[in-house]
Amino acid sequence: MSNIVNEVVEEYIRNNIKRYDGILKEMESYAEENHVPIVQPEVAKFLEVLVKMHKPKRILEVGTAIGYSSIILCKDDDNRQIVTIERRPDRVVEATNYIDKAGLKDRIRIIEGSAEEVLEHVDGQFDMIFLDAAKGQYMNFLELSIDKLKFGGVLISDNVLYKGMIAADEYVVRRKKTIVKRMRTYIDYINKKDELTTCVIPIGDGVAISYKG
Repeated sequence: MSNIVNEVVEEYIRNNIKRYDGILKEMESYAEENHVPIVQPEVAKFLEVLVKMHKPKRILEVGTAIGYSSIILCKDDDNRQIVTIERRPDRVVEATNYIDKAGLKDRIRIIEGSAEEVLEHVDGQFDMIFLDAAKGQYMNFLELSIDKLKFGGVLISDNVLYKGMIAADEYVVRRKKTIVKRMRTYIDYINKKDELTTCVIPIGDGVAISYKG
């Protein structure tokens, strides 16, 4: 159980989601078999609905993994461009292969490197930013990217409830205390920052959506 919602509710939601086929289904199987973290089914569908509504033309993603969420964010608009950052060379290779296979290599640009080092060199403005990388570094990622988010843009932060540990000390694993402390600081910050309007949604491992304006 995730400690985010009742597992019966979670199971009901997932059983009623229209699942992906083709390359995305292949990626889901690969991720499960190889223990690669990708967005959970209800979060994937949330992202798909959100981009259909918001219609962003440029998206910045921190945390590519194998490119699963990059493809979801990109697939409904032939003119959308994504810049995505991944620090692990092996994941960059895997993501590149899947993105090529999906026919999106001209629209999804992968930058290899640590986000803390790469973000300050990323040019241009973005309509959406998706944070899905090291949970203990979200404040750093935000500080380096918030000025790149346009007014009227949307910030999505995944895994912000972290198996319920962020919400309740009784769930906190001792070795995760630092991550929990930093994520609580991050959530407090995006909820109180004047230029952001934020809502934390208890789906997947917790998702925060923030509107800049």
